[in-house]
Amino acid sequence: MSEKSLGSLEVYQTSLALSEKAWNVYLSLPKQFRFDMGSQFLRAIDSIGANIAEGYGRFHYKDKIKFYHNARGSLWEAKHWLYLLHKRNFLEQETFNLILDELNKAGKRLNRFITSTGAPNDQ
Repeated sequence: MSEKSLGSLEVYQTSLALSEKAWNVYLSLPKQFRFDMGSQFLRAIDSIGANIAEGYGRFHYKDKIKFYHNARGSLWEAKHWLYLLHKRNFLEQETFNLILDELNKAGKRLNRFITSTGAPNDQ
């Protein structure tokens, strides 16, 4: 069985696309709001892919799963910041809907990825 590369994983590619969208949101914010809300939003989104990458590089199943679960937590944190950015009128409805839809799709992909990783005695 050949091992997939990190870059070929759909769940990782999705996280990179989300990071690009988050970066554009960050750049669109007034400078005085970039440091607090913008930075938190950007770090939460970037953490999704970073945790997938770190888990992917781990050898033991429990280590992998811990980081994949951290990625899921970061995804939910990103939703929190997205809601606040929208509620405080920093995001147009269309942008909010687009990113929320992508986060929801990423969450489903991440859950499937976690399930597909399987416990060692499942293999």
